[in-house]
Amino acid sequence: MNESLVVNDSSAAGEPVPWMEAESLEQHNGSLELSAAPLEFPVNPWDIMLCMSGTVIACENAIVVAIIFYTPTLRTPMFVLIGSLATADLLAGMGLILNFVFQYVISSETISLITVGFLVASFTASISSLLAITVDRYFSLYNALTYFSDKTLQCVHLMLIVTWGVSLLLGLLPVLGWNCLHEPASCSIVRPLTRSNLMLLATSFFAIFVLMLTLYFKICKIVCRHAHQIALQQHFFATSHYVATKKGVSTLAIILGTFGASWLPFAIYCLVGEREYPSVYTYATLLPATYNSMINPIIYAYRNSEIQRSIYMLLCGCFQANGSYRSRSPSEV
Repeated sequence: MNESLVVNDSSAAGEPVPWMEAESLEQHNGSLELSAAPLEFPVNPWDIMLCMSGTVIACENAIVVAIIFYTPTLRTPMFVLIGSLATADLLAGMGLILNFVFQYVISSETISLITVGFLVASFTASISSLLAITVDRYFSLYNALTYFSDKTLQCVHLMLIVTWGVSLLLGLLPVLGWNCLHEPASCSIVRPLTRSNLMLLATSFFAIFVLMLTLYFKICKIVCRHAHQIALQQHFFATSHYVATKKGVSTLAIILGTFGASWLPFAIYCLVGEREYPSVYTYATLLPATYNSMINPIIYAYRNSEIQRSIYMLLCGCFQANGSYRSRSPSEV
C-alpha cells in the first residue's frame, strides 16, 4: 500500500489519505481518498478547497514576482524582501496544487516526502520573509538617515540567505529521515512528519510571531513619536497627530491581525493535536493558514503605488505619471 501526504482519515474499505494523518484504520472513519467501494464524493472537498486556495495564491504572487523582476526601478531593499515573500508564497501555492495532483494520481512514499518537504520549506520561507520585512521596516525608522546605503542592502542579502537557508534545511529534514513512515506511532497530525518535528515548526512560528509583535510595538512607538513631533512643529497637534497615529496603528493592526488569525489556530493545534483526532480539525485549521499567503500580496504589494504603476503599465500601457515618482521607504508602505 502506497501512502502520500494528506490528512490521514481512513475507513475499512479505503486506504490512508496522504499528507496529514489524523485517523487510524481501526477507527473506521470516512475515507478521504478513492476506495474499492463506490463513493458519493470520490474526491475530498477539503482537498479541493486547498487546491483552489493554492491556485489563487500562485496566480496572485506570480504577478508580483514578474512585476518586481521585470521593473528596474524596483530594486530597493524593500522590494527585494517583498519579492522574496511573493516567491515563497508562489512556491507554497504550487506545492498545494502538486499535492492535490500527486495525492489522487500518484501515490508513493518518495513523492510524499518530497511534497511535504516542499510545502514545509515554502511556508517557512513565507513566514521568515514576513519577519525580514518587519526587521527592515523597523530599521528604516530607527536608522532613517542611513537606511538608503550599501550596508542596508548587505543586511537584506544576509537576511535572505538565512531565511532561505533555514527554510531549505527544515524542508529537507523529512526527506533526510526525520519522518514517521517506519514508525506510525510517532506520526503527528501532519503525516509523514513526526510529532517532534511538527512541534519544532510550531515553536519556531511562535518565536517569530512574538518577535514580530515586539518589533511592531516598537515601530508603533516610533511612528507615534514622529507624528507627535511633526504635529508640534506645525501647531496642529490635535488633528495631525490623531490622523497619523491612527493610520500607523491601523496598518500594524491589520498586518499582525491577519498573520495571527491565519496561522495561530494551526500552530496551536500542531502542539495539542494527536494523530487519532478527526482529520476535519486539521483541515479546518490548515485552510485559514493558506489564506495568509493569499492576503500577503494585497497587504505588501498591491497597496504599493509603485507596483500599482507597474501593473497599469503592464496591463494597459496607458498609465501616465501625474506627479513625482520616488521610491518609498518601508515605513511608508
